[in-house]
Amino acid sequence: MDIHPIAPEKREAVLTALADIERKYDVRIIFACESGSRGWGFSSPDSDYDARFIYMHRRPWYLTVNERTRLGQPQRDVIELPIDDELDVSGWDIRKALRLLAKSNPTLSEWMRSPIVYRQQDVICAELRRLTEAFYSPVAAWHHYFRMAGSNFRGYLRGERVRTKKYLYVLRPILACQWIEQEDGPPPMAFEQLLDRLLPTGEVRLAIDALLAKKRRSAEVANGPRIPEISSFIEAEMARMELRSPQLPGHGGNDELLDDFLRRVLFD
Repeated sequence: MDIHPIAPEKREAVLTALADIERKYDVRIIFACESGSRGWGFSSPDSDYDARFIYMHRRPWYLTVNERTRLGQPQRDVIELPIDDELDVSGWDIRKALRLLAKSNPTLSEWMRSPIVYRQQDVICAELRRLTEAFYSPVAAWHHYFRMAGSNFRGYLRGERVRTKKYLYVLRPILACQWIEQEDGPPPMAFEQLLDRLLPTGEVRLAIDALLAKKRRSAEVANGPRIPEISSFIEAEMARMELRSPQLPGHGGNDELLDDFLRRVLFD
């Protein structure tokens, strides 16, 4: 089974939307990927397509005295298409992306490591990935994933009946935290890679595999009874992480690298 399914007609629909954005907004898209459950590897047949992109305006757009970035103003640094039943397409201007990269934004880091890439300018994106690695902050990433796990855990998994698919939205950030605690680089976006490294065998892995199989073949995984093996694992890990967060380093990147990169891509 393809755990990252992108139907050819949906890929074409995403590519068409990206081309329309370039024409309508007079921008150049330098990178576009899948960021949601299809990128994570646990989509349902009816899951939507979450396309995310990074774009550049023409040079004069960046050379203004005052930025005008509020909604409806000409220098807003986000482009978002209306969400329909299947496509969710949005992106960040390159300068916004670099500002977030300077803060070791985990969402941007995931985009650059997505297993599904719709479009990319190879030279620019290769350097963006190197910068993402240089600015990777284990402590910032750990707290990002810990908050994500806690929010979904408290919201959906505390009762005797739970939102079954939400198990995956708690397990993935928990395993990402474990990865950060044990490995040097950022956690992979694909859930299967986290599982294979951190839970290769055992009762919890078997229960997760069964849940994944159900999620991937079902239009919707509705409320259901607690899965004891998974719930016990989550509760133990949440308690461990709440008791004491690990001592982890920040990033080692230099902001001058980002300024230099932006100037080169705009003016070279």
